[in-house]
Amino acid sequence: MIIDPSAIETSALHAYLQGAVAPRPICFASTLNAVGRPNLSPFSFFNLFGTNPPTLIFSPSRRVRDNTVKHTLENILATKEVVINVVTYGMVQQASLSSCDYPQEVNEFEKAGFTPLASERVQPFRVKESPVQMECVVKEVIATGTGPGAGNLVICEPVLIHLDDTILNQQGQIDPHKIDLVARMGGDFYVRASGDAVFEVAKPNMQLGIGIDALPAHIRHSRILTGNHLGQLGNVHTLPYIDATFDDPHLKQIFQYYSLTPDELEIELHRYAAILLDKAQLQAAWQVLLSQ
Repeated sequence: MIIDPSAIETSALHAYLQGAVAPRPICFASTLNAVGRPNLSPFSFFNLFGTNPPTLIFSPSRRVRDNTVKHTLENILATKEVVINVVTYGMVQQASLSSCDYPQEVNEFEKAGFTPLASERVQPFRVKESPVQMECVVKEVIATGTGPGAGNLVICEPVLIHLDDTILNQQGQIDPHKIDLVARMGGDFYVRASGDAVFEVAKPNMQLGIGIDALPAHIRHSRILTGNHLGQLGNVHTLPYIDATFDDPHLKQIFQYYSLTPDELEIELHRYAAILLDKAQLQAAWQVLLSQ
């Protein structure tokens, strides 16, 4: 399928884009209108765009069905302040409920059952149930268009961040399993960012990885190792050497059973290396592959 965005209904394009650009973090935005009436609504067109100064951007897009703008945008244009709260698995159903198009006089804190907390540097309330609450000043709002589905990029700077101590690990950093965030997929689908869904990918080392192109041919053209495996192996700054002290009983068994059949031996070594790489045991995997 090939899609020309200019030749497709906006609602259909909206669905394809949201299904492809996912998962998206959720900005749970709390605002006040010009007379101090609170509003609370989630937005999945949202992310972090800088640290110095800290910069968050989210987009209360124009409604596709009737090209109207949302109360959040109206409030932000009037007050230039917002509190961005994160959404966790334990509050996702309530956050979704707050996205209903209630009349402007309706308080979504009450409708969705959230507890408002007074902020310290801005006027909008924080959401007590959210473990991270960021008090922000709005620096700029950029409209990307005037038609249905057009975005309004709200560029804001956190001036005070509240963290619940229970989501921190022993090093004082946010633990992804404790914070238990959710993110938006396409349609009605969400993803829960905890448990087996959370995994680590080692950052390329500062000395530059040797790259997949520098791997020995039998590794680079493996029938077993995946692109992810090759990426791990290529993220070393020098090609490892055989370690004479490396002792692995399973490796010995592989040579015992397959040493007379070179093709099968290579397959079994690569299978074992793949298992080690999936367990993030990079150095052991290299020793297995170099033993061939």
